[in-house]
Amino acid sequence: MNIMDFNVKKLAADAGTFLSRAVQFTEEKLGQAEKTELDAHLENLLSKAECTKLWTEKIMKQTEVLLQPNPNARIEEFVYEKLDRKAPSRMNNPELLGQYMIDAGNEFGPGTAYGNALIKCGETQKRIGAADRELIQTSAINFLTPLRNFIEGDYKTITKERKLLQNKRLDLDAAKTRLKKAKVAEARAAIWAEEVTKSEQEVRITQSEFDRQAEITRLLLEGISSTHAHHLRCLNDFVEAQMTYYAQCYQYMLDLQKQLGSFPSAFLSNNNQSSTTPVQSVSSPSVLASTSASLPSVSNSMLTSGLSELKSSSGSRKARVLYDYDAANSSELSLLADEVITVYSIPGMDSDWLMGERGNQKGKVPITYLELLN
Repeated sequence: MNIMDFNVKKLAADAGTFLSRAVQFTEEKLGQAEKTELDAHLENLLSKAECTKLWTEKIMKQTEVLLQPNPNARIEEFVYEKLDRKAPSRMNNPELLGQYMIDAGNEFGPGTAYGNALIKCGETQKRIGAADRELIQTSAINFLTPLRNFIEGDYKTITKERKLLQNKRLDLDAAKTRLKKAKVAEARAAIWAEEVTKSEQEVRITQSEFDRQAEITRLLLEGISSTHAHHLRCLNDFVEAQMTYYAQCYQYMLDLQKQLGSFPSAFLSNNNQSSTTPVQSVSSPSVLASTSASLPSVSNSMLTSGLSELKSSSGSRKARVLYDYDAANSSELSLLADEVITVYSIPGMDSDWLMGERGNQKGKVPITYLELLN
């Protein structure tokens, strides 16, 4: 027998097997043929595997959305990943905002209160952006990749073996159907006994193949418990990465808030309105307390009156310092609570500031940190 004859016979056998399975499947759906049921343990394992696959996909996709909200960026990263190429590096949203703030602060002047505050805010935003980038990279390696490997690896193998099990079951039930028909024909003396024997042998072979495939599938499915344990470790890694990220962000913002305490005018209304203008509420009690501590409770009318006297007299006054103040740059004077300094105004100075002197040291000081003495 040459190769061509062998291939023709193989194709004919495969076609016959496919037709037999199709007929058996159709008759089962129509309720015209019996179906071998899987044992309850195997059915439970199959259900557990399907449930694991379903929720793993949902968690994986939503985690990707959480880490990268921009759908276009996700599609781009997916394309580069399939092409096995590295996606071009670009600024994320916090980094871009930070760069805009820094550029604006330099444009307005680093020596001005607003410009300096913008630069400090911009630097913090860029730190947050770097922490966000680290969170994405860590989560992709320690959490998303193992989940994706399960979907694209282990579960595909399970699906393949499950399909083979389905085919073996169809072969077994088709052989059982043929045996039943052969026995009916034998009872009517329509066929020889060897036909029944042949059908019985076929049932034994298909039953053996079905049992073997069921065992292979069962062993694979029992590995789902190990998959859950592995995914649990990956989940712990993801939570730890998030904890690190949020702790970094909190620390960055806490440091920024302390730095912005040196810019009291930033917390007041524009156009020199009364300091009694409501300040935007802060939801966090700790942040509210910290912010309140950074706002000196000095009446605007007293400060305005004192400042007017200083400007009209072109003289100096003694003032008591209410709160500690750290100078933001060399043009300012650091202050200690309860110390007494000399203050005076110079032409063109911002209304929120005075010149302060302490011994041979002098520099700008915020009036909201002072109590003018008689």
